Amino acid sequence: MKALWIVAGAIALLLGAAGVVLPLLPTVPFLLLAAFCFSRSSDKLHNWLITHPTFGPPIQQWRDNGAIGRKAKRLASLSIAAAFALSVVLRVPAKFLVIQAVVLCAVSVFIWTRPNGDQ
Repeated sequence: MKALWIVAGAIALLLGAAGVVLPLLPTVPFLLLAAFCFSRSSDKLHNWLITHPTFGPPIQQWRDNGAIGRKAKRLASLSIAAAFALSVVLRVPAKFLVIQAVVLCAVSVFIWTRPNGDQ
């Protein structure tokens, strides 16, 4: 079972790392998932991840007080807008656009009501 958690953590970490450079792929949720998976399988990997100079701070901010950094909030908002704009450009049917808009608005409200992690 440990091996499955390690594989799941590695996949989540790769997706999170890709999210650093790909605007529509979220970084922090995948890093949180990787930290969760590694905490179930490997203390060494978990400690490496949460102390990593790039990946560790957003995990610590979330774990300590449910905070999301301002930069991450802005990037998330840009990604949300880009995803919706892409749906409009692709002429997604109106009923699906409405559902998408409601979900994306709810996600935006959640993100922007979290404390700022970089204060």
